[in-house]
Amino acid sequence: MKTLYIIRHAKSSWEFDVVDHQRPLNDRGLVDAKLIGEKLKTLVESIDLVLCSDAERAKMTAHIILENLDVPDNISRLEPDLYDFNGHQVVETIKNCDDKISTLMIFGHNHALTSIANLYGSISIDNLPTAGVVAIQFDINSWKELNVGKTLLTIFPKELR
Repeated sequence: MKTLYIIRHAKSSWEFDVVDHQRPLNDRGLVDAKLIGEKLKTLVESIDLVLCSDAERAKMTAHIILENLDVPDNISRLEPDLYDFNGHQVVETIKNCDDKISTLMIFGHNHALTSIANLYGSISIDNLPTAGVVAIQFDINSWKELNVGKTLLTIFPKELR
């Protein structure tokens, strides 16, 4: 069994004149990431590996959420291939994970994450909103066998406000 948590970065700011990769979270994004982190703390038992896009908004989201989950630093790493909007690189990153990893959490971007949630989950969602979470469980022994699994949960910030 493998479990995948897909988390889209929280709402980012367009206030600053920076390249897309460097956009930080806005105030709503900071609040939503904290709400999601607090909710996940009640639901997530353990995580074996956390992979995060190296975009600033994804790193900030991961930092806030992971603070709530008391995840050790040594299981988290930046993964530039998660700065992907169509999903091909994200899927390859997941499939290349070590099979010792049972529970994987990724932080990334749309449209990739909505596509992956719909391609591999058992329910369809229109759009994974900013700071939204989808957890999918797979009856597989190897990440290379990734196929349709069972959507365990969806959490969207507007449900928590």
